Amino acid sequence: MSGASPLAPPAVSPSAGPTLEVRHLSTHFLTRAGALKAVDDVSFSIGRGEVLGLVGESGSGKTVTGFSLLGLVDPPGRVVGGEIRFRGENLVGLPEERMRHLRGNRIAMIFQDPMMTLNPVLRIDTQMIETVLAHAPRLSRAEARARCRDALGQVGIPSPEERLSAYPHEFSGGMRQRVAIAIALLHRPDLIIADEPTTALDVTIQAQILAEVQSLCAGYGTSLLWITHDLSVVAGLADSLAVMYAGRVVETGPVDAVLDAPLHPYTAGLIGSVPSRNRRGAPLRQIPGLTPSLLNLPRGCAFRARCPRADAVCTAPPALDEKRPGRFARCFHPHGEEDGDAG
Repeated sequence: MSGASPLAPPAVSPSAGPTLEVRHLSTHFLTRAGALKAVDDVSFSIGRGEVLGLVGESGSGKTVTGFSLLGLVDPPGRVVGGEIRFRGENLVGLPEERMRHLRGNRIAMIFQDPMMTLNPVLRIDTQMIETVLAHAPRLSRAEARARCRDALGQVGIPSPEERLSAYPHEFSGGMRQRVAIAIALLHRPDLIIADEPTTALDVTIQAQILAEVQSLCAGYGTSLLWITHDLSVVAGLADSLAVMYAGRVVETGPVDAVLDAPLHPYTAGLIGSVPSRNRRGAPLRQIPGLTPSLLNLPRGCAFRARCPRADAVCTAPPALDEKRPGRFARCFHPHGEEDGDAG
């Protein structure tokens, strides 16, 4: 792609620090029954061009974490503590005008349902051009249209000039999701937050979109937070992994290391319950019990009632400690420490 292209990457000054650094983030929903700790003391960072996979069961706090980063948590939920540092700037408590400037411009979000991004009664060109002009008012409409056309072509939509004149209902689900991804990439953001954007797509389209997103992140230095419950997706996409359970990060590390030799028993349970890891004809393995209510979490480790390794010490709250170089786990009895197993 030549430097004259409207989609050419902007010059980015080198930075020693991460694109995003989340420190002790807590987001609670203040209900009549008490404080629901959807996100509780969560920390992680994403470097330039890095892909971080944020995984966990439904209700673990993944999506609320993503919404918290963009200031999109509606009452009665609110960020009650911690810092969200985007290129060194703390987003917590930032004036709404400043957040509007960052959203869609330097930070973009791709939702699971593309219709959360697309207006069903407006043509694609109208929606995309207005998005461009909202953050680049000096561009002419012709220049903005050219940028939109190139963005659609970048995500693999055929005949992008013609498809600009279509309405969302004229696209398949996979094509609508590609349009949503193209909109997120219009301004070459420094950070993309993707909340299970390929869950509803067939595996062929999913694989194509994953390859395109990974290539774009590598080519433009964009950082990506990929929120999912699907370990098979992050295995081929992410550089590092953060596993959430009951509102907290319980394990982090390089993706291959975590998947090959998980430290936390919950991570090991997630991996073990993937159907492809079970013997043919054998009952599917599963994690026993249910996720505890976030309104009434047990004392100490939230996973102890479901954990085969739990003992009396687990009634104290475990810290997220470095167990191996670059590997962190919130557990008193991580896999591989006493008995030499690999999980």
